[in-house]
Amino acid sequence: MDSDVEMMDEPAALPSSDALVCGKRSNVAKTSSAAAASNLASRVPWVEKYRPRLMKDIVGNEDTVSRLTIFSKMGNVPNIIIAGPPGTGKTTSILCLAHALLGENFKEGVLELNASNDRGIDVVRTKIKTFAQKRLPLADGRHKIIVLDEADAMTEGAQQALRRTMELYSSTTRFALACNDSEKIIEPIQSRCAVLRYTKLSDAQLLKRILEICAIEKVNYEDDGLQAIIFTAQGDMRQAINNLQSTVDGFGFVNSENVFKICDEPHPQHVTRMLDACIKSDIDEAYKILHFLWGLGYAAEDIIGIIFRVCKFHPMADLVKLEYIKEIGLTHKKIAEGLGTLIQLSGLIARLCRIVQPKAPAGR
Repeated sequence: MDSDVEMMDEPAALPSSDALVCGKRSNVAKTSSAAAASNLASRVPWVEKYRPRLMKDIVGNEDTVSRLTIFSKMGNVPNIIIAGPPGTGKTTSILCLAHALLGENFKEGVLELNASNDRGIDVVRTKIKTFAQKRLPLADGRHKIIVLDEADAMTEGAQQALRRTMELYSSTTRFALACNDSEKIIEPIQSRCAVLRYTKLSDAQLLKRILEICAIEKVNYEDDGLQAIIFTAQGDMRQAINNLQSTVDGFGFVNSENVFKICDEPHPQHVTRMLDACIKSDIDEAYKILHFLWGLGYAAEDIIGIIFRVCKFHPMADLVKLEYIKEIGLTHKKIAEGLGTLIQLSGLIARLCRIVQPKAPAGR
């Protein structure tokens, strides 16, 4: 009995030092893994982080996206070509369509290639043909999908080989081509595909998406900063999101000055003042601004591009604007041919100042 009492009175065994160390290590490991996951998430580019996963989340080109949505519901998708400017959602639309069609079989049923790199005839004969021959059990009306990004960069020989592959495996595989210029794709492939065209996104569509990202990421911004992002993006959603993230990472605050520093473009305010001086025929003031921009190290191509974009929306008489755009276009042509000098831009300023001067009476 005494022994039983003694056993009951013994204090509970304390954990050994090794157990404590192991417990600490496990907690540290959990904390470090959570921190690593958090750091990894913070390093993901916002372009990928906020890439749409569903058809309904795609911004812009509503008519074309609605056709793809019908394809995703009905199944039996035709071969498609999506053509349009960069950053308008061509590849994203194809991937969203593939997710909707294949669901859990997405990884096994989709082959994504960037034709800018994988564009030779060997790729068509090996990767594409091997994938097309692979057997994969899918529901009725569902097919494997081969995504060719930047398809207009493929060589003509590769396109000819691709045409034959599309014919042979049409019962099991569908091809989705994304390109900037559909004219560079041979006609036999175009005739085998439904051609869908995307256009640049509007400023309102860009602004809506940018505001959503700013709210999620808790970005500090001013209205002129968002306007600058939209101005530099020119309808390119990818460019807009990249510029937003770069500005936030570089300065922590989004305003027009920080955005144009990150994008390394001439500030439109300087160009606006230069055009105002030209309208007043004040060539000295206009040249002073031009010389200032040139001294900052901007190329003639950058300066003439900003002059054109600012001139389009500048509040001036329509006849004057038409003449200005004509002169800007002629100068841009000369610069594109290799005459990108300060003299070319100075001559443009002189011609713009002369346009608004009153005509001298005849005989004088």
